[in-house]
Amino acid sequence: MQTAAVRHRPESEDCYLVTTETMKLRLHTGRDVKAVYVHYCDVHEPLTNLKKQAMDLAGHGQVNDYWETTVTLPLHRAQYVFEIHGEDGEEWVYGDRGFRKNEKESYEDPNNYFKLPYFHAVDMTKSPDWVKETVWYQIFPERFANGDKSNDPEGVKDWNPSDHPGREDYYGGDLQGVLDHLDYLQDLGINGLYFCPIFKASSNHKYDTIDYLEIDPDFGDKQLFARLVNEAHARGMKVMLDAVFNHMGDSSMQWQDVVKNGPNSRFANWFHINRFPVEPYDPADPSYETFAFEKHMPKLNTANPEVVDYLLTIATYWVKEFDIDAWRLDVADEVDHQFWKKFKAAVTAIKPDFYVLGESWHSSQSWLNGDEFSGTMNYPFTGQVADHFLKGTQDAKTMTELLTDQLFLYREQSNSAMLNVLDSHDTARIKTVAGEDEDKALQALAFTFMQTGSPCIYYGTEMGMSGDNDPDCRKPMDWSQAGSPVWQAVQAIIAFRRQHWESLSKGQTWLEVEENGLIHVKRTGKETIEGWFNTTGQAVSLSAEAALSRGYEAGQLASKGYVLSVK
Repeated sequence: MQTAAVRHRPESEDCYLVTTETMKLRLHTGRDVKAVYVHYCDVHEPLTNLKKQAMDLAGHGQVNDYWETTVTLPLHRAQYVFEIHGEDGEEWVYGDRGFRKNEKESYEDPNNYFKLPYFHAVDMTKSPDWVKETVWYQIFPERFANGDKSNDPEGVKDWNPSDHPGREDYYGGDLQGVLDHLDYLQDLGINGLYFCPIFKASSNHKYDTIDYLEIDPDFGDKQLFARLVNEAHARGMKVMLDAVFNHMGDSSMQWQDVVKNGPNSRFANWFHINRFPVEPYDPADPSYETFAFEKHMPKLNTANPEVVDYLLTIATYWVKEFDIDAWRLDVADEVDHQFWKKFKAAVTAIKPDFYVLGESWHSSQSWLNGDEFSGTMNYPFTGQVADHFLKGTQDAKTMTELLTDQLFLYREQSNSAMLNVLDSHDTARIKTVAGEDEDKALQALAFTFMQTGSPCIYYGTEMGMSGDNDPDCRKPMDWSQAGSPVWQAVQAIIAFRRQHWESLSKGQTWLEVEENGLIHVKRTGKETIEGWFNTTGQAVSLSAEAALSRGYEAGQLASKGYVLSVK
């Protein structure tokens, strides 16, 4: 047995509370283990009272297998060790002080037991229940719909979905345009609206905030936004705003005061400044720190108590005054952990089920322990999906293994609150990544909607819109395609997800590639839901009851087709 592959970390994604009396345990092993058991009891009980429970093989990763089980301890305390059986006949006891031979004496040493002295409910990682049944729709306000031409900026271009936007172009999209299309979004099946920034800023994308307490006049005003939130809530839709707290726009009052007054500015310590004067900006030797090397976005110093107070005032203002349900946190991994802990405490003090979503493009365990983010934008997960389904750069077996590895990085509560996006305002659209192949795009979308986490549609995906990387992915919405075959296919995928959300958001996940080459997804929860996806390049025989399918006829699943089944 490859004992070097065995790993377990208490009070982490390997050991966490599911309820105040139940605890999920996981063990990582090599591929050479045939059975695992956990021996456990109350931390103050004699070891003669140990219970033995088999652990389930829960997934195959790229190099590891994952075993898990849930144990119940009514007195809220635990001690435990693992009994591991290898394919080669070796048997080991693995505990807090390493490996022992699997014999009676190895279970008698209390020092070798992993221990949780007490289960504190306040430390349990939680995620808002409503997120699990939400299908999000990301809106880039300037490009969704122009509902009020009176607030169009100067030089606005004609609304042309075939246009290729420049970085400085305006088309006149606004909040009234969103309000006018809430019924459309409801018909599509959407119950969560995720807005890119709507606050006063200099650009069309609004990520260079000037005033966080004002709606950008290009989009409308606070009265209109309040009406939009109320109308969305009346339709059962949640509202998520984009918080750009890593940096500000260089047209903001605070930064302009620094430019003018240098070290004598009362805002000099609000930013990360290397030397004065701050201008001109040289990316090779920057006088101040920014988002990337974007001189128009000076980085905020969130270790400064004044900045913390300022940003928390903003964060709580939009919750208290407008009843928003969630913040998406831009460039969240470049802001310090101490600030996000204060942020999470502040917004959940107002709304205990508030959703805090961090932007992160990499593994994010340190932000997902319950006291910072509810979930993250799940780019490492969905990137694997895109690499296989859309780009064809990764084989199916590798994809399922890497997806399994991603799932076991986090607690189930965090996995269920991840935002699963295949494209966004920051990436090329899925149809373009798929080489303009709509069948590939729909197959990838259906696969993503089968996964744990909260799925998100980028505006226009349901219309079959194309677009390369930013800014081409931000074309004006093509309203002519509403009700088209692609639209209907996307609507059906959304309807399936919402109908079976309990099993698809909370159930166990099994991913594998079958001998015939089909990718098999099995979700076990309130019901058993299975999906088969054909990326082999040829038709494959399949006998399955189709609750939702594309390219499946008379027991044959066409290439780029899928079948979803419910039992």
